[in-house]
Amino acid sequence: MKGTVIKRGSKWAVVIDLGRDPGGKRIRKWHSGFDTKRAAESARVELLASLAQGLYVPPSRVTLREWLAGWLESRQNLADTTRDAYRWDLRRLEALGAVKLRDLTSAMISGHYRTLNVAPKTVRNTHATLHKALSDAVRQGLLARNPADHVELPRVERADTETWTAGELARFLAHVADHRLYAAWVLICSTGMRRSEVLGVRWQHVDLDAGRVAVVDTVVPVRNKPVLRIGETKSRRSRRVIALDTGTVAVLREHRRRQNEERLRAGPAWSDLGLAFTNELGEMINPPWFTRTTKRLATEAGVPPLTPHRAARHTWATLALASGVHPKVVQERLGHANIGTTLDRYSHVIEGMDRDAAETVAALISGER
Repeated sequence: MKGTVIKRGSKWAVVIDLGRDPGGKRIRKWHSGFDTKRAAESARVELLASLAQGLYVPPSRVTLREWLAGWLESRQNLADTTRDAYRWDLRRLEALGAVKLRDLTSAMISGHYRTLNVAPKTVRNTHATLHKALSDAVRQGLLARNPADHVELPRVERADTETWTAGELARFLAHVADHRLYAAWVLICSTGMRRSEVLGVRWQHVDLDAGRVAVVDTVVPVRNKPVLRIGETKSRRSRRVIALDTGTVAVLREHRRRQNEERLRAGPAWSDLGLAFTNELGEMINPPWFTRTTKRLATEAGVPPLTPHRAARHTWATLALASGVHPKVVQERLGHANIGTTLDRYSHVIEGMDRDAAETVAALISGER
């Protein structure tokens, strides 16, 4: 293993001798572009050291932009929403696109993040995507180390979980009682289901006699258009069966009756997707539209204009925990991957339960109960 410093025009280069290939041809790798002989000599020492440690990476002209584009294209079996999210993340890295992959440093990445006028969580999401892409570059031998490994990221402060009170929830439901999608809001408010899950409910997965709904399909926005994902939920644990109260069952029965009337009026124009919640022609409800409509109607009802996630899902979980429902039951109904997520997300409620538990047990010990 040898390394030689050679002058090429006004610049200096390091030539690393890697021996001979199976055919006997000598293998040489050129590392060019050094302004001085001293810089080239220093690089030669580092290159030989990396070669001895098994960390040597041959020079490549691949830029970060080229690598990221190819990396995204090669990712198979990605959900449309995930691919779109990756695409947005990579757009935020465009300013680094011309940098050769081998020249990318942690300092460059950190400096670029400081220029992004986005929320800390968005920076972290972007970094997670970049880290995945660069990890694949390391595995393919284009990088010796991942320059994204030691990047300092902005801290994400967990905001208080905004919810409605029980009274505000009742006021909202009373205000939307005559809306054709009233049953959708009742379902999301009484179960804590995600927006995508409620909009993806198909009648074949609803058993009104048994009082339960199976969460199997979802409707998600892809490039601002609704897409029905058959058998695709947020995670494996998101596929679940949820018990329905009698009031919700009654509302769903009435909704199905009204939907059948709409089907008859629409005739051949009806899109028979089997969805419980559709527009007047049986077509999917666009999730962003559902969110905007929820916030608008909330304002009309005189309650905070929260998103369906905060207004219904968070409110249901908060009320359930405050009422003494076991956190494990709440976790299962919400479809969280583990109970730690539930306890962390609703820690403000758990703290109140902790104080109540302290008083209750103390009273038992002292014999007051």
